[in-house]
Amino acid sequence: MDFSQCKSIMENVSKVIVGKEHSIELLMIALLADGHVLLEDVPGLGKTLIAKTLAKSIGGSFKRVQFTPDLLPSDVTGFNVYNQQTCQFTFQSGPVLSNVLLADEINRAIPRTQSSLLESMEERQVTVDGQTFPLPKPFFVIATQNPIELEGTFPLPEAQLDRFLIRIGLGYPDKQEEMSILERFQEKDPLEALEAVIDPGKLSDLQEARKKVYVSGPVREYITEIVRATREHGAFRFGASPRASLGLMRAGQAMAALRGLEYVLPDHIKTLAIPVLVHRVILKEEERLRGEVPEHFLEEILLQIPVPLGVAKPARGQLVGDDGAATE
Repeated sequence: MDFSQCKSIMENVSKVIVGKEHSIELLMIALLADGHVLLEDVPGLGKTLIAKTLAKSIGGSFKRVQFTPDLLPSDVTGFNVYNQQTCQFTFQSGPVLSNVLLADEINRAIPRTQSSLLESMEERQVTVDGQTFPLPKPFFVIATQNPIELEGTFPLPEAQLDRFLIRIGLGYPDKQEEMSILERFQEKDPLEALEAVIDPGKLSDLQEARKKVYVSGPVREYITEIVRATREHGAFRFGASPRASLGLMRAGQAMAALRGLEYVLPDHIKTLAIPVLVHRVILKEEERLRGEVPEHFLEEILLQIPVPLGVAKPARGQLVGDDGAATE
């Protein structure tokens, strides 16, 4: 399968979004791995814009929900309306039935509304009044939250955080990037002229093809050792779950596919470990009070665990090392 169209999607997004190549690649990895993304950063950095741009690039439907304390689960999933003429209930679909759903400021909604996304994110379906409706393919949730303004918010529970494959922080642009933003948006909005470079059906095919990217035994062991180390590390109250192991493997497959490889390298896993695991681990209270962050201890784990060698799919008696070089 040719994954070059994924690069076309990334290039298309870059026509609107200035810089942020690493963040755009992580978004593409999550999409290709059939996962979801948590965008956590201060307002005004383009979180909504990047979601709209991605949806337009894949030719899919896009819905945005502003999460507020008075938002109900039915406002997300949909509800049944009684039709007096037919004496039957008719389902009015909610915004969740879309290809790309932007859950803006998800931590401002009450836990009951937050949990309405759990079934959709994991099982790709929504159940209303005992009736189940499948979601369109692909289905991609981009949720945002502001980590600074915490008044009136409801922190996402661990079960909800574990549904997100990757957490991304966009960060402030540098001086040159900010000047480019002003120039690009001075006369018109480039999003209006943006056209799709792929259709949702083709993207679903790429998601299926990604599953065939080879993952060797040593790489699977490397993933397992990293995740298990989070459960044994003294700084964490809770480590990552087996869902994190699966997510890290799938993200590694997606990165390998984007790089034009048929196999996952340990470097892919090492690069993705922090974005995939950082929101799934919980620091002990004393570490949090000292101002520590999970990233610091995850980096420590990655330094301690040895990187395997000779991990690629064997071909005519050769192996490929972690640097990608063929050896006898």
